[in-house]
Amino acid sequence: MNQNQAYKTENPLAKEFNLVSLLGFALPTMVMMLFMGLYTITDTIFVSRFVNTDALSALNIVCPVVNLMVGFGTMLATGGSAIVARKMGAGQSLRASRDFTLIISAGVCFGLAVAGLGTLFLNPLVRGLGAGRRMFPYCREYLSVLLLFAPAGILQVLFQNLMVTAGRPGMGMVLGISAGLVNILADYVFMVLFPLGIRGAALGTGTGYLVPAVAGLLFFAVGGGSLRFRKPVLDIGLLVRSCSNGCSEMVSQTAAAVTTFLFNRTMMKLLGEDGVAAITIIIYTQFLLTTLHIGFSMGVAPVFSFHYGKQDRLRLRKLFSMCIRFVSAASVLVFAAALVLGAPLVELFSPKGTRVYEIGSQGFRIFSWSFLLCGLNIFTSAVFTALSDGKRSAVLSFLRTFGLILVLLLFLPEFLGVTGVWLAVPVAELVTGVVAVGLWRGIWK
Repeated sequence: MNQNQAYKTENPLAKEFNLVSLLGFALPTMVMMLFMGLYTITDTIFVSRFVNTDALSALNIVCPVVNLMVGFGTMLATGGSAIVARKMGAGQSLRASRDFTLIISAGVCFGLAVAGLGTLFLNPLVRGLGAGRRMFPYCREYLSVLLLFAPAGILQVLFQNLMVTAGRPGMGMVLGISAGLVNILADYVFMVLFPLGIRGAALGTGTGYLVPAVAGLLFFAVGGGSLRFRKPVLDIGLLVRSCSNGCSEMVSQTAAAVTTFLFNRTMMKLLGEDGVAAITIIIYTQFLLTTLHIGFSMGVAPVFSFHYGKQDRLRLRKLFSMCIRFVSAASVLVFAAALVLGAPLVELFSPKGTRVYEIGSQGFRIFSWSFLLCGLNIFTSAVFTALSDGKRSAVLSFLRTFGLILVLLLFLPEFLGVTGVWLAVPVAELVTGVVAVGLWRGIWK
């Protein structure tokens, strides 16, 4: 057996996939993302139930900071993953590990910068996010703690993506589930046993970040399968290409930060603090219901990058066809689940009969239509990133998470009131879906 054959045998990305085996490969990442969604929901339920709905609204006000932090990590991870997987596919395993180490190092440096600058300019930052006198103490307390865990948060995002690239999605799933369990336990300790309020929520989230961060560092230091820490070569061009290729993910998170701000401002204007609490519930619930699509797209992306590196267009066409069939079926199931479970999910945050519950449950019936097409859009954007086509991926992310929503939020509420707020996301997904079909038609020719 020659070296190239041995490499193909060792690397799980090189196998011949059918739909069942592809789902099996992506399943750990899907489970990990689903569990992340569940513990994120649990986090906000603890805040709503053991502090108050004002604290819940404060979480949404500071959410843009978290979006930007996660956005950079995801941009670096997904863009870098495509480059690393492509080099693995071309048989350049040593250079792939060195590039991987450089990407991790850059992520840690960014996390340290966020922690330092965020802490130094904390008060102006909170005011800039739009926190008024009533929300300011909650926002400041939460961010003052969470920013200290920024490096660990960046590492968590990096390892979630790069564990799959290393051919160890099961390890990524174990770390994700462990982080979630620790987060939930820490929430209980810091918010129930020791009632630290919203500061306890930040401690719980930060403690959850530490689990995959520390475990990932140890795993890749000892030897992470197809990837491991090697002495990096300082290649600024690699980092620029990683960020450029993964910019759609940064676009998504930056857009989420801006649109969250706009949603908060619009709902505050229309319905006050109860409206902000209701939109907070729906935004967090949306993340839970899209984790299936996000996890599947993350799970299969390295497979696309690997075969793109081999220039195996026949295999790429087969993979794409299988994935589209799965995403279409899953979208119908998620949409049905949203219609059935929307009101019960809202009730977890705010009891039936409260004004927040009435606003949230009514809005969810309209908002649920977005789930019919969001899976297609998420997957298509992820595939373009995996193929190192960051421009088309960024176009889709920009449309569905920012460009269209910005326009729709500015105009629809003027004519339709609160109904216009709930319609903004479904309409944005519909238009983006049409564009996505146009972009991927003939992609393999």
